[in-house]
Amino acid sequence: MKALGLVLAGGNNNRMKELSRKRAIAAMPIGGNFRCIDFVLSNMTNSQIQTVAVLTQYNARSLNEHLSSSKWWDFGRKQGGLYVFTPTVTADNSWWYRGTADAMYQNIDFLKRCHEPYVIITSGDCVYKVDYNRILDYHIEKKADITVGVKDMPETENVSRYGVVRMNEDSRIVEFEEKPMMARSNTISTGIYVVRRRQLIDLLEHCAQESRNDFVTDILIRYKNLKRIYGFKLDGYWSNISTVESYYDTNMDFLKPEVRKFFFRDYPHIYSKVDDLPPAKYNTGSQVRNSLVSSGCIINSKVENSVLFKEVFVGKNCVIKNSIILNEVYIGDNTHIENCIVESRGTLKANTYYCGENGVKVVVEDNNERYGL
Repeated sequence: MKALGLVLAGGNNNRMKELSRKRAIAAMPIGGNFRCIDFVLSNMTNSQIQTVAVLTQYNARSLNEHLSSSKWWDFGRKQGGLYVFTPTVTADNSWWYRGTADAMYQNIDFLKRCHEPYVIITSGDCVYKVDYNRILDYHIEKKADITVGVKDMPETENVSRYGVVRMNEDSRIVEFEEKPMMARSNTISTGIYVVRRRQLIDLLEHCAQESRNDFVTDILIRYKNLKRIYGFKLDGYWSNISTVESYYDTNMDFLKPEVRKFFFRDYPHIYSKVDDLPPAKYNTGSQVRNSLVSSGCIINSKVENSVLFKEVFVGKNCVIKNSIILNEVYIGDNTHIENCIVESRGTLKANTYYCGENGVKVVVEDNNERYGL
């Protein structure tokens, strides 16, 4: 392959609220059995990219454990492989990653040791399926300095939380605004970038000399009139899970037949770390409609339009509607849950009621008094 991969998975976002208190956003569970980073890693291996580095920082323990074996994404090989880089104290530097450009600069020796002519830079908090070879071929055809993966969003979508771009007739980016208050376009950056490796090294070294740390602000926006920066429009499903609402909506999208078919049945496939768990068990009295129920779950009640992750126990006479129940949650008898995200490893006591009245409610119950129910 002519490119290596860099996955930026070290950031934190306060808009995820309680959901990012104990895990990185890239480690958020998606679609029943997956983590968010599984999608970009699967895209890498499906695009025959053999060398991939993941840059982690915030709440990285869960993410690092998930990435502890590279065999799940077929990166267990002599040449190339999956690398996980965290901030390291050295004789010359004791900083944490101060931004996306600084994160890459602190690992610039890795870029210098590699031999691939191009670099695919992606974020770890997006759910999509794409062949990066299409973007790379477009990048070479346009003789671009940098190519940005972009997507046209619906007119009703609030794009103020994205980087918004405007392109000319030749698809060259002429305007780039990061999280504008008033967007003048509905075309956004998807966090996918293609750049020649040697040019990336030069840009990162120049940023470091000027104490500039952000890839978007200090490279893309600053150089948009000096470098040939083009946009490649993505088709198909794409979602960013940087807010509670977008995380909820993305998981609920997996209840749609066309989305499930796109990710679960259509080639190429999405891969993840496999747990040795028994199949889900549906006891007498269980009623499940339009829901995803993962391995290890035990269901005794009504579940409707919901996503249940691994090893969830649902007691008797419960009602779960339009909700996302994360891993290893114990739900006591006579519990009603609606329009909620229930944090993992929580215990919901019997005879309790949780409902998101105006939007999505995040339920965090850390007590583990399961035997007292």
